[in-house]
Amino acid sequence: MGDRFQIYLIKPTRYHDDGYPLQWWRSIVPSNSLACMAGIVEDALERGALGDVEADVHTLDEIHSKVDPKRIARDIRRAGGKGFIGLVGVQSNQFPRTMEMAKEFIAAGLPVCIGGFHVSGCMSMLKELPPELVEAQEMGISFFGGEAEDGRIDEVLQDALAGELKPIYDWLKDTPNIAGAPIPFLPREQVEHNTNGFSSFDLGRGCPFECSFCTIINVQGRKSRFRTADDLEKIIRVNAAEGITRFVLTDDNFARNKNWESFADRLIQLREEGFPIKLVIQVDTLAHRIPNFIEKCVKMGVNEIFVGLENINADNLEAAKKRQNRVEEYREMFLMWKQHPVYIICGYIIGFPNDSYESIQQDIATLKRELPIDSIYLNYLTPLPGSEDHKLMYEAGEWMDPDLNKYDLNHRVTHHGKMSDEEWERAYVDAHRSFYSWEHMETVIRRMAALGSNQKKMTVNRLTAYREAVRITGVAKFESGYMRIYRRKQRRPGFRIENPLIFYPKYFAKNLYITIAVAKTYFRLRRMMKRIITDPARFDYTDDAITNDKREVDVLLTDTRASENAEIRRQHREELKESAAA
Repeated sequence: MGDRFQIYLIKPTRYHDDGYPLQWWRSIVPSNSLACMAGIVEDALERGALGDVEADVHTLDEIHSKVDPKRIARDIRRAGGKGFIGLVGVQSNQFPRTMEMAKEFIAAGLPVCIGGFHVSGCMSMLKELPPELVEAQEMGISFFGGEAEDGRIDEVLQDALAGELKPIYDWLKDTPNIAGAPIPFLPREQVEHNTNGFSSFDLGRGCPFECSFCTIINVQGRKSRFRTADDLEKIIRVNAAEGITRFVLTDDNFARNKNWESFADRLIQLREEGFPIKLVIQVDTLAHRIPNFIEKCVKMGVNEIFVGLENINADNLEAAKKRQNRVEEYREMFLMWKQHPVYIICGYIIGFPNDSYESIQQDIATLKRELPIDSIYLNYLTPLPGSEDHKLMYEAGEWMDPDLNKYDLNHRVTHHGKMSDEEWERAYVDAHRSFYSWEHMETVIRRMAALGSNQKKMTVNRLTAYREAVRITGVAKFESGYMRIYRRKQRRPGFRIENPLIFYPKYFAKNLYITIAVAKTYFRLRRMMKRIITDPARFDYTDDAITNDKREVDVLLTDTRASENAEIRRQHREELKESAAA
């Protein structure tokens, strides 16, 4: 066999508040960054990027797989001593864990390169590298900024083989064409660690919008780029050969993909050939305006959508440059989706400058009453490195929590102009508790039954997961999973390594408690579902969210704020007109 070059592509997790890496027996969301990099590296090897050198590629997603740097170093030595560690898709909240992992690899003499949104975001927006990246460079860690298609990974692999990684590989100003690029692919053994066997892929990158809290426009660029329908068919067929037919489409906004219809037609064709494709997609609040978009999405296998609703206060959206969201169209848009059996999840941000504890609770109450959505994914307004918000605060020297581990959208990391820290945190907890109250979850189920949806199982599962991930496990649903895994010796520096006699009983009991609590919620919702769908009068149910009369925007705002906000918007429109005239 001879010596073989060992390539490890690792997607790090983050530390939980308890100091242990956040890991699950089965996780929720697959890593598209890892899938893309696996495809890119395999393609490089097939093209002979390393000449006659034989290589093995290993993919590990730490959210559900053990990463033991010492064992990996031993395995590389046994294979001949040549290896490369690529830490893939690293977000800001994962950077502290990534650094601890990288230190062990560097100590073992292995070349390490970190890529992902934290590195790329800081490189694209800041005049100089922040302290944590300077520290990493001083340790000998390399950075990759931008995207790795178009053969850009070849140089990294060649330098790693020679033991001479460059400090930075900077491709941020040159976004690659992704039509015909290597397809994202995760091996079956990785996909099996995701709930329900979901894999992922992307069909487009870049975004034309200007949201100040977003990092995508500054990392993937403002120019949209797309794969082809043939690329899509290849992705489906390659995965289906491994028994994988459920996917999360990670495009930030499938509705803005200029090829959406050719993609939809190809997926419809594949479904007619017998491929049981199911998809989760992200769309914007204007997607319903596109002729046939909703109908074709449903036909191509979409049964779950994520909408970046962000807020129902038009002034907040304007302040964040989220101008594409039209509050007055929210209800109409959701009702058009609800003509089909589609589960709707909305991202919702709290902590905009106009927010207060009272206004947030009022807005959540209005949202519950007026909009037929099934789940909300609550976030704190967070200045993520790579966003305009972060850049402005960083350069102004405003306080931001120095612990990057908290930049997961579910921890408060700044101060608010109107709310105290305690008020803002209480607003988050109470908003979540309000939406996922038993009373409102019953309303969600009643709407589902009244509209004739067949998504009974999904509705129960999603309500359970979104409620209990935050309430019991202290993480967002997207980073949650089944059965938390604790590794006693893999604890964040500063936390004590616990005695085995305390550690194992403690965490066994904790997992047992969580399992019982989640099961109680699940079975209570199942009983509720059965009672409602067997009610002969279920189709008679109606409420403000699922009636068909059209309403003006101010109905979506509380009565105490409607006139004030309407006047602000009127003045703003006048200012825009004057500016245009000038």
